Amino acid sequence: MPLQALPLPPSELGESPFWHPLEKRLYWCDIAGFSVNAWEPGTGRTWQWKTPSEPGCCAPSVDGKIVIGLRDGFYSLTTSTGALACLATLPADAHNTRLLRLNDGKCDTRGRFWAGSMITPRTQPDAAMWRLDCTSGHCTISRMAGDNFTANGLAFSPDNRWMYWSNTPEHRIDRFAFNAATGSLSDRQPWARFAPKVVGEPYGGRPDGASVDVDGNYWVAMYEGAGIVQLSPSGDVLQRIPTPVQCPTMVCFGDDDLRTLYVTSARAGRPTSECEAAIPAGSLLRMRVDTPGLPVNFFRPC
Repeated sequence: MPLQALPLPPSELGESPFWHPLEKRLYWCDIAGFSVNAWEPGTGRTWQWKTPSEPGCCAPSVDGKIVIGLRDGFYSLTTSTGALACLATLPADAHNTRLLRLNDGKCDTRGRFWAGSMITPRTQPDAAMWRLDCTSGHCTISRMAGDNFTANGLAFSPDNRWMYWSNTPEHRIDRFAFNAATGSLSDRQPWARFAPKVVGEPYGGRPDGASVDVDGNYWVAMYEGAGIVQLSPSGDVLQRIPTPVQCPTMVCFGDDDLRTLYVTSARAGRPTSECEAAIPAGSLLRMRVDTPGLPVNFFRPC
């Protein structure tokens, strides 16, 4: 069955979807819409919480709240009231431009929240990976990696041996050796590469947000390429799934069996014809898949 659009208004820049197994809801960010959103398939009910700056990523927390990466740091959202509480801000030396913000991110199995940044204009590879760790009784932010233009595609292998991280404008996905016990990274290596855009030739897109299934396969949204690519643990392309929108942004696995693939997409900056199509740009999509994904990891606050 091909991807189908959900009965929801399009997002300006949909990102960071996750399935909440306790609430039976799908959450996602609308970065350009300055909001965090939720949809309950069982009832059709929706929620929206406005944010003071762009929400690049979000994750569930064990205390029942939602953790968000905003422009300047990490915040906790109480969904019953909409109240935001600052957990930690980025270090002062990270603010080398007013246009830095957090982007793609998610939690590891120990409850640390990882988020990549992006800086515009993208003239230097000064985007970084940040780790929020509150498991020791106080919250600390650490810069864990750099040399990136736009940080995306953060995901972990099922055995916790690997962390994946894409450099979207460079059309490349890197892989780190990951130590779950210490939250440390080592041995960064290019893992998958995609062809850059060439005028007049077909374009397969560039790697954006991603998720991993129980077999260790990496599913990545190919921005501007109208497709989802499934890669094996060795980085080989297993399949390409076409999307009815040009710019899918991220995928996640949801529903009780984690066999529904949910896909966010971008509307901001797209031509009017795409925004007015039968399935408009910015739509949230879903389809059933054979292999279940990994469940979302919860943030652990102090």
